This record gives sequence, C-alpha cells and structure tokens, in this order.
Amino acid sequence: MSEKLLCEIFKSSRKDEMYLYVDKRQGLESVPDALMATFGKPLPVLTMILTADKALARVKAADVMTAIDEQGFYLQMPPAKEPYLLDIHRAQSADRS
Repeated sequence: MSEKLLCEIFKSSRKDEMYLYVDKRQGLESVPDALMATFGKPLPVLTMILTADKALARVKAADVMTAIDEQGFYLQMPPAKEPYLLDIHRAQSADRS
C-alpha cells in the first residue's frame, strides 16, 4: 500500500448514505457488476488525496486504502438505524392513523 492515494468518492443514486471509494486512476473498473447494479448510478461527490492518518467521518482512512489496494474499491454502507428511531417513527405513524 502506498503512502498516498488519489481517491474518488461516489454517492449511490439508489441508497442514501452509501458511498464507493476508488482509486481515481482506475475508476470503477474493479467494482463488480452485481454491486454496481445494487449501487445504481454512481454520482461523483469528491476527489481527495488519502493518507493513512487522514480523518474521515465514519471509517479509518487506512482501512479504505487497504480495501482499495486489495479489492479495487471500498464500499461505505449507510449507518445502522437506531432502534429507538424506529420506535419514534412507529409511534408517530400510529398517532396519524
């Protein structure tokens, strides 16, 4: 794994808060077709230089760099929904009924 990686980040057109990180030089060529079918149209969000110590919101940059090096991409899944949020939603839905 190199010390720096020019990384391009794409947002999913189908799933909120789902992102693909790839090496900008290789683009999406290493992403499996089945994943792209689920991901939908990749919408470019950001291009940045990643280093292992770079601060990212939900994941360690070193983990992203390792995944891109080993499999050609890193898939960031949406965060898990907190159970209490579902309870609030159900309660609000029941009140409207």
